[in-house]
Amino acid sequence: MSEVVLYDYWRSSAAYRVRIALNLKGVAYRSVPLDLTKGDQSSADYTALNPQGLVPALAIDDLLLTQSLAIIDYLDANYKDPPMVSSVPAERSRTLAQALLIAADIHPINNLRVLNYLRHEMGQGEDAINAWYRHWISEGFAALEQQAPSSGLFGGSKPNMADVCLVPQMANARRFDTPLDDFPKLVAIDAALQVIPAFAAAAPEAVKS
Repeated sequence: MSEVVLYDYWRSSAAYRVRIALNLKGVAYRSVPLDLTKGDQSSADYTALNPQGLVPALAIDDLLLTQSLAIIDYLDANYKDPPMVSSVPAERSRTLAQALLIAADIHPINNLRVLNYLRHEMGQGEDAINAWYRHWISEGFAALEQQAPSSGLFGGSKPNMADVCLVPQMANARRFDTPLDDFPKLVAIDAALQVIPAFAAAAPEAVKS
């Protein structure tokens, strides 16, 4: 098999998800860091590979895959253990909904390009931007907390796609000083996941170059 290459940024929560999934499934890869703060993702070389100019992108099996959940879905189809979603349709749907609550509802409107638009085009100050960030995390987490199990992980005894999405978003929440007292189940799940080597090795502080 050809080398697996992850186009990555250490602080990107979408890339963080993919790093976790690759680690969980035991897929060795080489990271190509792109510094989003310097605009590396908009370079001609990178946009020739990924016209959307976002991270992550994964070169695997002579393919260039984009969008974190689509990448994880591909990995799940080709590297079966541990499964990221159940084969039971109702359980699969529930897990996808929980993962998408983070990846489609919370994360996109708090992404760097959105924050930069608020900052540069809308003239918002840092206090307003940080309040925006915390608001959308808290609103999403309030719904996810109600869906979280009282014990164990979202995936039960093994992490699933919702767990993979939760940890990076919790890191973002703490980075922006989001109060987490109202989300005790999410905090407990995150704590349990943090000690799993595949999660710890994917953490931003572990991969920052």
